[in-house]
Amino acid sequence: MRSLCHVHSQKATQESRDIKMLLKGVTESFGTAIFNLNAAHLTDTVVHRSKRMMLDTLGVGLLGTSTPVFSKALKYSQWFKSVERSNVWGGSGMILSPQYAAFVNGIAVHSMDFDDTWHPATHPSGAVLPALLALAETLPTQPSGLDILLAFNVGIEVQGRLIRFSNEAHNIPTRFHPPAVVGVMGSAAASAKLLGLTPAQCVHSLAIAASSAGAPMANAATQTKPLHIGNAARRGLEAAQLARLGLEGNQSILDLESGLGAFYSDYSPSEFPGLGGGFRWVLEDQDVAIKRFPAHLGMHWVVDATLAAWAKLGASGFPDLSHLHKVVLQVPPSKYINCSFPATEHQARHSFQFNACSALLDKQVSVESFSEPQIDRPALKELLTKVRVENPQDNHPSFDKMYCEVTLEMKNGESATARCNTFYGHWRNPLSQEDLDLSSFIRWAR
Repeated sequence: MRSLCHVHSQKATQESRDIKMLLKGVTESFGTAIFNLNAAHLTDTVVHRSKRMMLDTLGVGLLGTSTPVFSKALKYSQWFKSVERSNVWGGSGMILSPQYAAFVNGIAVHSMDFDDTWHPATHPSGAVLPALLALAETLPTQPSGLDILLAFNVGIEVQGRLIRFSNEAHNIPTRFHPPAVVGVMGSAAASAKLLGLTPAQCVHSLAIAASSAGAPMANAATQTKPLHIGNAARRGLEAAQLARLGLEGNQSILDLESGLGAFYSDYSPSEFPGLGGGFRWVLEDQDVAIKRFPAHLGMHWVVDATLAAWAKLGASGFPDLSHLHKVVLQVPPSKYINCSFPATEHQARHSFQFNACSALLDKQVSVESFSEPQIDRPALKELLTKVRVENPQDNHPSFDKMYCEVTLEMKNGESATARCNTFYGHWRNPLSQEDLDLSSFIRWAR
């Protein structure tokens, strides 16, 4: 009996040690880093890139306030009253609670699928900036621009670290929409930073946020997809506020397969690196892609390749589009962006075929391309019948590795092929500052 008790005692002691080790693992390292990161850690590169991200996010968000999905979300959010008041973007003069301001402004950012995209795949800024700006308006001491910039980068950094815990997350998503998973965690981290929470409270912020994570990719190309960003912004902010009030969650949420690992089949977490002299921000090594027109990132390869192929045909004369026989698109396999005959603006933003045909008809793709009159054009619908999609084995569904090759075949047998490996706006070929200056911001926000 004594021996059995001794065995049970040893087992309990080992379990206690395991728990203590777990509590000092990945999640604790993130809570400590969120607390300890400060303005001195910001580098020139990170400041430059994150300011571009913030400017772009504000611009596309203000433009997004003109969309039907934003209007519906705003109407719903007005049902909820609060003594704390934050501004709704867009110059309407509307005010909401900070949570619902973050919600509707986050929706605005993603309402046209115009927001930035990162690698591994996610939309990092839309879940963070709306939460920070809504929160900042309610704080008793007005935070400085540097305070907001730092908190923004903390939220981006946490997302960048977390999404690298999975190799499958490097590819175009198939199950969960990444901003709904890592985005809500980034919003929580950024909000915790701006609120000045303790390391333990930062940990609880992440744990609480994880219970609001996740949204299925089946809602891509619908009005519901922008809600993924809005919910991430709102729920992350709420998580930090609840942690501030003393609400607790699992202090090992990032360490466990049953925690954040529930969203990945190959989850392999690692501690946040030390903040000593060798620390590098993820954003320093991996810039974002900033879009030229409001559509899924994959469409940008298609448009650039299509226009290049048409230019080759035009080099020997003036080809007539009515004489086009076939359009062949070689793209990576991804079901939700392979939409042969889109009927809505959201389907059109996620259609390889639509964007190729719009580029051929208009020699560009723009905000106006996704309006109902443009989508319903008989000429466009006829052109769509000529498109064939192929998925070469070497064309990987990754924003870092994919390509698009377009072949245009005319009825007289003439043809031209062009390939885009890196579109203008991709992190390997970033937009010039001139294309992202104040005038560009005003143009998108008009």
